[in-house]
Amino acid sequence: MQHIDEVTAPVRVSASGKATPRRIRELFMSTWMLILIATVMGIVGQTMLKHGMNQMGPLGLSAETVPGIIWQIVRSPYVIGGLLIYGFGTFFWLVTLSRIDLSVAYPFVSLNHVLLFLIGWLILRESVNPLRAAGVAVICIGMILVARS
Repeated sequence: MQHIDEVTAPVRVSASGKATPRRIRELFMSTWMLILIATVMGIVGQTMLKHGMNQMGPLGLSAETVPGIIWQIVRSPYVIGGLLIYGFGTFFWLVTLSRIDLSVAYPFVSLNHVLLFLIGWLILRESVNPLRAAGVAVICIGMILVARS
């Protein structure tokens, strides 16, 4: 269980009296958990959205089809559930942003790309060519470099 000090401590006060977010090496476990929760919820939400839209098949977009598309979307439990889960993940991401620098937090968004790539390939059976896999490897290398800086 976290202490109240952990909730308020992610902001430090400099000698000039200005409050600044802490860097990555000083993150509290609760902030790491927020990043993890936001990431997992984002991934689950996106996967549910994709599954729900796959069930609808390719949609043609025109002035006449918009009402029907909206009706299909609001009737899909996967799409509605995916939007809700993604929305809750966004809430946890906003709390994370209140605690740490954007330049520290945002590289973790790349983790979404990597994990969604794996889910698309392994679970949704999307085709993966070597160039796409190499791109994901570059993202991983970039995440490591940013995390070590």
